[in-house]
Amino acid sequence: MPEFPSSAATAAPIIEALRAVAGAPPKARASFAKGRCVRGTYAPSNQASEITKSRSFIKPSRVLARFSVGGAHPKVADTDKLILRGFAFRLGSDGQRSEIFTQNAPVHFARTLDQMLDFLKARIPGPDGKIDAARVKAFAAANPETLFQANYLAARPLPGSFAGTTYWGVHAFPATNSRGETRFIKFKVEPVGGEVTLTEDEARGKSADFLSDDLDQRIAARDVRFSVMALLDRSGDPVMDVTVRWPDEDEREAVRLGTIVITGVEANETCDEANFNPATLAEGIGHPLDEIFAARRAAYAISQRMRG
Repeated sequence: MPEFPSSAATAAPIIEALRAVAGAPPKARASFAKGRCVRGTYAPSNQASEITKSRSFIKPSRVLARFSVGGAHPKVADTDKLILRGFAFRLGSDGQRSEIFTQNAPVHFARTLDQMLDFLKARIPGPDGKIDAARVKAFAAANPETLFQANYLAARPLPGSFAGTTYWGVHAFPATNSRGETRFIKFKVEPVGGEVTLTEDEARGKSADFLSDDLDQRIAARDVRFSVMALLDRSGDPVMDVTVRWPDEDEREAVRLGTIVITGVEANETCDEANFNPATLAEGIGHPLDEIFAARRAAYAISQRMRG
């Protein structure tokens, strides 16, 4: 297991940098500011208990969830395929909740907090409102792994629906089953009806907010359903570096933990209050070991206070 130097950066300056990149919009989330709050149900599979004893995954429950578009600007256009799509969901009841964040790329854009802060600083607009392209290029040349996420998004068509997108958890979670056996898993959330994508010509005819409109129509048609999958680790898989995928990740063994069905829309304030802190995990799903995850608990709390 590789060891990376401990970062000097903390969550607070990263939150400030995320906001600065977007022009510091008031009362907005520091990341994934644009989104739609929804509700639904979760039904576990018969195999879930083989992977985890977490009651949030092995028992049926109500679901609170949020679909979102990346960045700290709430007016970002849904037609920009280089910006992440997110899906955060809460399973379980009081005392046995798990809150999971997933995105439509299987890797994060930075390995450490220092690298994440420098990545963001390179993209903060100058006094003229423009980004220094030479600075961004130089940073990328010195840190090639920070391009893996953008390259993944660029190589794929524009997502045509929140309900027709595959979402990934980039972290490796230690999962413990009822027999006390622990192994690492990665979450993958797959649309039951298959992926929905748009060509460039189709995208030109879409509004800046077409994803929310499409979601409303699909919820009304009872057509928003996802399989929550657990990708199973193998010996030697990297569990500390969120910028790289596991070998053969797309082809490896996966277990369906359960099914999420989205049944209605909630007021956005409901999800603002929930905040979806990914450090909230019911016993049986442990905290990932990587540095980025360790910082998220503080980052979510700081971001929520700044929106107040």
